[in-house]
Amino acid sequence: MKIEILATESLGVRGLCCLVTAKSQRVLLDPGTALGYTRYKLLPHPLQVAVDERLQDKIVDAWSEATDIVVSHFHGDHTPLANANPYQLNIAKVVGLNPHAKIWAKLSHLSPTESKRLESISDLLPNNVLSAPGKTYGALRFSKPVPHGRDYNNLETVLMTRIEEDRVFVHASDIQLLNDEAISQIIAWKPDIVLASGPPLYLLKLSKDQTEKAWHNAVKLSQKVAALILDHHLLRSRNGETWLENLSSKTQKKIMCGADFMEKPRMLLEARRRELYKKMPVPEGWHEAYAQGKAKTDYYWNLARTQYETLADL
Repeated sequence: MKIEILATESLGVRGLCCLVTAKSQRVLLDPGTALGYTRYKLLPHPLQVAVDERLQDKIVDAWSEATDIVVSHFHGDHTPLANANPYQLNIAKVVGLNPHAKIWAKLSHLSPTESKRLESISDLLPNNVLSAPGKTYGALRFSKPVPHGRDYNNLETVLMTRIEEDRVFVHASDIQLLNDEAISQIIAWKPDIVLASGPPLYLLKLSKDQTEKAWHNAVKLSQKVAALILDHHLLRSRNGETWLENLSSKTQKKIMCGADFMEKPRMLLEARRRELYKKMPVPEGWHEAYAQGKAKTDYYWNLARTQYETLADL
């Protein structure tokens, strides 16, 4: 089994996309990206947009080769969109591409927004969207819908995926380590490697009790797996990076982010958005021009690569 994490916060964008290659299946999970539309009252920096463009290309390439495509839920950083903003993966990039791939998703437990997005995918893509919850197909096994983070709103749910070949990999998108039922299901699957969203420490509404629950569940998971990869919501802030380091130090277990797993430099670009604006000023009107196809990102990409040994130095 080969696991490639394609797009997530530690690699510079919002998402939790990966490609898993087994003997007879190539499974693309959560094929979407996004950038926080505003952060610190700032639109995405052009360097963020440059990274997003390149990671979207990787996802499109993976889509073309996949036998199975899994959408854990229909949020804009996990699936291509018909009405994508300039910083999300537009479904037009995959229309007509790889019509034989099976698309797996939850077809119930949908919020009104998710229902509309599922309808657009069903209309625009020739692939039949298959109901995944509780199903087994080849190396794939799917959970029933579990809460998206906190469990008081049952309309916000996600699908977890287990893939088994020579080892067991679990993709636990957006659970945020906040639901005991989801953690119990992961442990029951006896995984070797887990990729999951950590808690959204950047949100002021996350309570102390919830933060402690996420820590407890992370420790519990770390005792049961060979490698625990935590990313996504967790690494939208530098506090999340510190939380991850403290967790690894406390447990003495193999706990890392997606960039670490891929042996690439960490690029917490959203957390560093204010720094990016200071280091590489953005001319007025750039975002409007980009949305109209009149501005490019090459200048910022090249500037970052020439001024810094790695983009993680930003």
